[in-house]
Amino acid sequence: MTESDLKVAVVTGGGSGIGEAIAHRLCDDGMAIGVLDLDEAAAQRVAAGLRDAGHDAIGVHVDVSDRAAVEAGFGTVRAELGPVSVLVNNAGRDGFRRFVNITEDEWNAIIAVNLTGTFHCTQVGISDMIEAGWGRVINISSSSAQGGQEFMAHYVSSKAGMIGLTKSLAKELGQDGITVNTVPPGFIDTPMLRRSEAKGLLGGSVEDHEERTPVRRVGTGADIANAVAFLASEASGYITGQIIGVNGGRNT
Repeated sequence: MTESDLKVAVVTGGGSGIGEAIAHRLCDDGMAIGVLDLDEAAAQRVAAGLRDAGHDAIGVHVDVSDRAAVEAGFGTVRAELGPVSVLVNNAGRDGFRRFVNITEDEWNAIIAVNLTGTFHCTQVGISDMIEAGWGRVINISSSSAQGGQEFMAHYVSSKAGMIGLTKSLAKELGQDGITVNTVPPGFIDTPMLRRSEAKGLLGGSVEDHEERTPVRRVGTGADIANAVAFLASEASGYITGQIIGVNGGRNT
């Protein structure tokens, strides 16, 4: 399969932040995009903007923790755009709570989106890739899964699970022509980050954290999108099961 044959990518959580940046970059690389998001209005807004720029894109309301919704969403993408070649599991939910106060419901809710949602979307999405003998799965995990983070044990555990799932699937699906890698973002300027800053949950301001980052700036969605674009390309065909950190040197 040549790079020109890449037709359809699905980006979960594509309605804002990192997911939106990834959707734009993959469209710029010539792919049609299924923008999946829990926020239907956001998914439609991003897709409309991509179409206005001359790209093929649709927005689809999907709760990745709901298997039936995932199957329906991928069905819509396939019907309107075609078989899926690239899947970016970006949908995520964060949480801040002292470990001893995390409830079972809070634990389950974050695992359901971040880890089980990745399971659902990957299991549903790879059938086209297996049939084609070519595919790319890129999981957006978190640098917190590498170094830990206080008051986020449930979130960190879910993202660490994504890294383990990535490595297992890379070994299992390589024979089918599918690579599976994970990009754990570091300190990235997103709406989620700014909400956390406003609540005083970052241990300082974004600017304070810039001073603790070797490259002396906060990351952007485009920084993550650039790494994803490479991993989604033909050029990355001998790279699988890898953790490609994009964090300005905060984790090495």
